[in-house]
Amino acid sequence: MSVAQTTTAQRPGIPSAALAALFVPLWSTGFVTARLVAPHAEPLTFLGLRFAAAGAVLAAYALFAGAPWPRSAKGWLDALVAGMLIHGLYLGGVFWAVAHGLPSGISALIAGLQPLFTGLLSKPLLGEDVSRRRALGIAIGALGAGLTLLPKLGAAGDGGIPVVPLLVCAAGMAAITLGTIWQKSRGRGADLTTNTAMQYAGALVPILIGIALTEQGRFDATSLPGWLGLLWSIFGMSIGAILLLMVLIRRGAVAQVASLLYLVPGVSAVMAWAMFSEALTLIQVAGLLVAALGVAVANRG
Repeated sequence: MSVAQTTTAQRPGIPSAALAALFVPLWSTGFVTARLVAPHAEPLTFLGLRFAAAGAVLAAYALFAGAPWPRSAKGWLDALVAGMLIHGLYLGGVFWAVAHGLPSGISALIAGLQPLFTGLLSKPLLGEDVSRRRALGIAIGALGAGLTLLPKLGAAGDGGIPVVPLLVCAAGMAAITLGTIWQKSRGRGADLTTNTAMQYAGALVPILIGIALTEQGRFDATSLPGWLGLLWSIFGMSIGAILLLMVLIRRGAVAQVASLLYLVPGVSAVMAWAMFSEALTLIQVAGLLVAALGVAVANRG
């Protein structure tokens, strides 16, 4: 067995709850990182650099550790498609939409619908039953996420909502929903390191097309915040958080795993309050607690 197959995240002795407790804050840093680097790089250009570097690091580690690569064209294709959906289309859609005028609160609300759609689709596409308890947890989590985002939605309402960015963001949410289900059904038995490296190769396809159509490839190489954001996005998000997500998808039902994302808006709000002094209201704190209750109910047992 390769070193990559026996990484700490995959050892059966680590409870999934501990991995989830680490995954949520790592994933939540994506929103504050996007704000940090926004003045210093175009969004799709930033994502292209992030995916290319993260894929290269994981591929180099896999070669060094002797991790197994897929032996069939189908294995390669499955990983590439998962990468296009989970990384390229989802993150590319959200970043592009926000950069073109969609309020961040609206984008977070749309992204927050993903657990609901995952719960609805997991039965017909995967044959996974969503119990009444889990459905109740998903509903409670949706309420908590909505409360967390309520103050931002009110503040953003005066400027109107641009239609095209709204549709692009919704398409990104649909992409990660389908990508999560695809990974659960097609990624069984694949080595996490090599599979994730190939996913980033797939993610570059829609990102490079988007750069060619809409951007100039701007990244300020003299900007310290830009470099810090890029390095964190590579190692903290694209390697650390994504490998944890792949482990959690492999271990659990996709609706159960997706419910963790209800915690992200609240945790992101706390981070934005700490880093950028953004207002943190009592409604947002209450929403975070309600979302945590929903996640606890959905993941109980």
